[in-house]
Amino acid sequence: MSPLAQRSLVPEILDRLAADDARALRSRRDLARINALMFQAPIMASLLRKFIARPPGRILEIGAGDGTFMLKVARRMARDWHGVELTMLDRVGLVTPRLAADFAGLGWTLETITADVFDWAQTADGRAFDAITVNLFLHHFGDDGLLRLFSLLQRRAPLILATEPLRAGFALAATRLLPAIGANDVTRHDAAQSVRAGFRGTELSDIWSAVGGRPLEERRAGPFSHVFVGACGDDARAYKTMAHGIMATSAPHKWE
Repeated sequence: MSPLAQRSLVPEILDRLAADDARALRSRRDLARINALMFQAPIMASLLRKFIARPPGRILEIGAGDGTFMLKVARRMARDWHGVELTMLDRVGLVTPRLAADFAGLGWTLETITADVFDWAQTADGRAFDAITVNLFLHHFGDDGLLRLFSLLQRRAPLILATEPLRAGFALAATRLLPAIGANDVTRHDAAQSVRAGFRGTELSDIWSAVGGRPLEERRAGPFSHVFVGACGDDARAYKTMAHGIMATSAPHKWE
C-alpha cells in the first residue's frame, strides 16, 4: 500500500510556537510564498465566482492566519463584490491594522475574532453568513474532528468552500525543493506533514454527507491543491442551479 493511501496526521511545528517566535514569523512569510506557488488565491476566487451567483453580504473565513491570503482573494473579487462584511476567525490574533485598512480600501469591512473554532461555533450568536471559506486548515483535523466541525459549521452558513493540500506523490516530492526558496526548518517540516494529512478523492464529501450536507464539488486543482465545496441540505440544489446559470452565461475565468 502506498504511504499516501491514507491520511497521516502529525502535529505541525508552527502550531506549537508562540505568535512572536522568530521561527514562526519566518514560517508565516514562507507560507505566503507557498500559497502563491500553489495558486491558492486564484483557485478560491474561481470557486467563489462559480458557486455564489450574487455578491454576498457576509463571509466567514476560519483558520484565517494573518489574513494575507483572503486579502489576495478580495482583490480579485472587489471589482464585482462591493460592501462585503468579512469575518476572520483564528485562534491567534495576527491581523494588523494595516491589513484592515487594505480591506477598507477595497470597500470591504473586516471583523476579527480570536478564538478556537469549535468554542466559537458552539457559543457564538445566531448571526448567519452567506459562505464560509477555508484555506489550508481542514487538514489539521482527523475524521472525527471534521465530523464535529462540519456539523457546527452547517448552522452558520449555507455554503462552505475549501482549498486544501493535495495528498499526492508529486506534491510531497515538491516539498523537498523548499530550501530553494529559503524556507526555514519549520516550513519544510510542516509542508511535508500537510501533504501527508491532505485530501484526495471524495474524502471531504463523504464526511460532509455524513453530517447531512450535500457535496457540490470535490477535485484536484493543479499539482498541489484539493478543493471542496459543500452546501447544507436543501441549499445544495439552489447553488447547483445558480452555478450552472453562471457557467452558461459567463466566459471561462483565467487565473490571474
